[in-house]
Amino acid sequence: MTTHPLDRLFETIASRKGGDPATSYTAKLLAQGKLKCAKKLGEEAVEAALAAVAEDKAALANESADVLYHLLVLWASAGIRPEDVYEVLKAREGRSGLD
Repeated sequence: MTTHPLDRLFETIASRKGGDPATSYTAKLLAQGKLKCAKKLGEEAVEAALAAVAEDKAALANESADVLYHLLVLWASAGIRPEDVYEVLKAREGRSGLD
């Protein structure tokens, strides 16, 4: 069974925790703490939203990749694993958001 690209990316990110911030952007973000990681996620989310409004599909795809990367960095910083989120999503399956 192959792993999902997001799971592989998360494992790469998690492996950079405690790494050299001078040689790894991910290690640098993680060393700066959750607040910096959260701020970067917010910045990238705004950029993705603006690309969507501009109807620029290529930019939206690129910004979406940035959002996902920074979300996974925040998860790693906060001690959350993808499986934690998958369990929440699984529990929500079949339920309306209006309930």
